[in-house]
Amino acid sequence: MTPMVLLDVDGVLNPSRRSSLAWRRYTGIVDGEPYKILLDPRHGPQLLTMARECGAELVWATTWEEQANDEISPRIGLPRLPVIPIGDYLSSSGGEHFKTGAVAAYVQRRPFVWFDDMLDSADQEYLSNHPGVGDFLLIHVDARFGLTDTHLAQAREWLSRLPSADHG
Repeated sequence: MTPMVLLDVDGVLNPSRRSSLAWRRYTGIVDGEPYKILLDPRHGPQLLTMARECGAELVWATTWEEQANDEISPRIGLPRLPVIPIGDYLSSSGGEHFKTGAVAAYVQRRPFVWFDDMLDSADQEYLSNHPGVGDFLLIHVDARFGLTDTHLAQAREWLSRLPSADHG
C-alpha cells in the first residue's frame, strides 16, 4: 500500500510568524474573503522530493479542502493533491481534533504521516484504536514556526522504515 503524507495548512505551511526571509506573504481567498498567508516556497519541492524518494502520496488534510489546491499548491510548487473531506467531521467524541475522524475514515489502512499543529495524545489514541487505521506517525508542528527540516527528516525516516517494496 502506498503510504501518504497528510498536510495541514494553517500552522504547518502557513505559520503564525515569519521565522526566516524565505517566507513570503500572500493574500489568498478563503470562502470568498481575503486571507493573509505566509508560505515558504521551498516546501513544495521538499515535500515532492520526500514523497518521490519514499514512494508516498501527498494529501491535503486541512479545513481549506479544495481551496488548498487553488491558494497553496501553486504558490509553493505543488500539483493539485487529493483532499480529505473534512466538512462532515466538525466534532470529536473523545477530545481528539475534529479532523481526526475524517482522517481515520479516509486512510483505509494505508500508512501515513500527518503534519498538523493541533495533534496530541487524544488523536494518537483515537487513531490507534480505530479499526480502519494501520501504521501512522503524527508529527506535531509548532504553529509559530511551521514545517521545518526536522519535521521532514522525521517523516522521511519513518517512511523509509515501512515494510513494503513500493517505497524506499
